[in-house]
Amino acid sequence: MIARGSFRRRERGVALITAVLMVALATILAVNVGFRGYLEQRRSMTLFALDQGYEVALGAEAWAADILRNDKRDSKTDYTGEIWATPIPPLPIDGGELEGRLEDQQGRFNLNNLLREDGKANPPALAQFERILTALNLETRWAGIIVDWIDADANPTFPDGAEDSVYLGESPPYRTANMPITRVSELLSLPDFGLERYQTLRPYVTALPSGTPLNLCTAPGIVIDALSEGVQSFSTDLKHLADMRADKCFPNLNDLRAAVGQAAFDGMKDRLSEQSSYFGATVWVTIGTTQFTLYSLLHRTDAGLVRPILRSFGTD
Repeated sequence: MIARGSFRRRERGVALITAVLMVALATILAVNVGFRGYLEQRRSMTLFALDQGYEVALGAEAWAADILRNDKRDSKTDYTGEIWATPIPPLPIDGGELEGRLEDQQGRFNLNNLLREDGKANPPALAQFERILTALNLETRWAGIIVDWIDADANPTFPDGAEDSVYLGESPPYRTANMPITRVSELLSLPDFGLERYQTLRPYVTALPSGTPLNLCTAPGIVIDALSEGVQSFSTDLKHLADMRADKCFPNLNDLRAAVGQAAFDGMKDRLSEQSSYFGATVWVTIGTTQFTLYSLLHRTDAGLVRPILRSFGTD
């Protein structure tokens, strides 16, 4: 009898442990199903918010294009005191807010101008870019390296060039683009260029079709002064430059002629302008906890038509 009672107690113990294990497994399964369902719900909400943000951003892009069309009709110059240059403050939308800004891309040094139309290095542009690098306390050797990044040949620029032989030694190995730069962020592909140099140079450079002129009315003082050796007329007093641009184009072509002299001006006037055809639009859309960023390069024709020719999301 004792042995039989001990056996029955042992059976009840096993049944109890089995029941506890089944409850534990059922609990784990229920929690896992609930957690996966929550993740799917959050993922769906985020994707929906991103889709919604994209559509709102396209609407803001169309709004910016309309502003540029009106500006072309009403003004013969483009300067930072005009309506298009005023950032859009946070505007409420359904479930979030919208912000945006337009920047004149022709007010920056065009990296693709480092090459002439025949694919060879452009000495005046190269000299200007080297002076910009010097003013920013960056090494001038990057000018030759960028020339080799965009030219079609495999011959390193003397003395600071870099062609495939340099990039194939990187990890992982890669080759030079051998084509015009489409985004300034390509500079991060240069060996050892680094984020710090990129952030220093980024506000002063752009990537536009080769031969696009520089808009004096919006260019930073450093970029304007770099047009000619030894000129520091526009980069020493940035507040004065900003004040002068509040209600007019400054410097205009005549102002620059007076600063650099007629001989120097004659050598650069074909590369200069007082109006622009390329503008960068940045739109931030926040819906709930999701933020969507749209970068657009807008091209405005002489007839005033505006269309996006390049878009990117999240990073420019």
